[in-house]
Amino acid sequence: IISDDQGYADVGFHGSKEVRTPNIDRIANNGVVFSEGYVSYAVCSPSRAGLITGRYQNRFGYSRNILLTPKDSTMGLPLSEQTLPDVLKEANYKTKAIGKWHLGAHESLVPQKRGFDEFYGFLAGAHSFFPAKNAQPFHSTVMRDTSPVIEPEYLTDAVARETVAFIDANHTKPFFAYVPFNAVHTPIEATKKYQDRFPNESNQTKRDYYAMTSALDDAVGSIVAAIDKHGLTDNTLVIFVNDNGGPTYTGVQSNGPLKLGKLFLFEGGIRVPMVFKLPSTFEPNTEYDEPTSTLDLFPTICGTAGIELPAEIKLDGVDLTPFIKGTISGSPHDTLFWSNGPNSAVRHGDWKLIKSYDSTWLFNLASDIGESKNLAKSEPEIE
Repeated sequence: IISDDQGYADVGFHGSKEVRTPNIDRIANNGVVFSEGYVSYAVCSPSRAGLITGRYQNRFGYSRNILLTPKDSTMGLPLSEQTLPDVLKEANYKTKAIGKWHLGAHESLVPQKRGFDEFYGFLAGAHSFFPAKNAQPFHSTVMRDTSPVIEPEYLTDAVARETVAFIDANHTKPFFAYVPFNAVHTPIEATKKYQDRFPNESNQTKRDYYAMTSALDDAVGSIVAAIDKHGLTDNTLVIFVNDNGGPTYTGVQSNGPLKLGKLFLFEGGIRVPMVFKLPSTFEPNTEYDEPTSTLDLFPTICGTAGIELPAEIKLDGVDLTPFIKGTISGSPHDTLFWSNGPNSAVRHGDWKLIKSYDSTWLFNLASDIGESKNLAKSEPEIE
């Protein structure tokens, strides 16, 4: 389950006071919270490319948000890249993508060509949460596989509905549901049902954002309830993660103590809420505090499923299970990297270095999570 543009501090387990997220928190309380979970990029599309391939997206030239060009076979995730659903489908998992794709709109790049048996959602980077008045061209509206549909429900509710239906239809076999919500990405829109939960918030944009977050939490709850209903709780890995930091330009997301947000390589742009739940494997109410990455989801999911990856698949992520369980000591990553045009960052141990044109920042995150004290001049040997 992937949220979209959610603030780091806009979940209860990271201290949110403005909006309650009991269902997301329940995953956290019954699983593993990664206190230093990172994405591999600070905006939507490249971050998703890293997650679904387990590889730094810069390795295959995917270094910007893609445009919506359904006639361009080069605008999206390159066909040279193996995807997580490719591997799971080969292992006889039933696979479905439900929600925001944003990895290519050309007919060769749509979900059904990248390892998914089924698709319900939209191909672009953003979408209204309210029903379209008329069926629009396939690349700009909601799709069921390759057919455009007019979705009558609030889109967050619809993504949850479709995910629950997929689980219901496939609970007797191995399945993989990839559920990238477009909540809480712009446009900031909510229905009265969710708005009414925040009667004391006078700022309409904030009220709508809190309502969107509450709707997302309800949706997560219904998905987990479907897993529980079929007796699949103990052997189903549930992951909740955000695609990048919450944007600062909306004025409503909160990244808590982290500096800046989406677009930037400071912590607010790349550190995200990330939790795993798998009762048969992970102890409840566990916090793992070594740096981890969404690059690790591919190998961790495969390891959990007992799938041995072919030698030719070279991943930058690692299977986190033995690190969480303590059978392997040390950190999963000595170093993590980010690169976006003239901007680059590296984290090594507690140290974080950022460069942008002629500017350099150096922080010790162990003592300065908010990146408030630039140590580049006082600690030249570290730089």
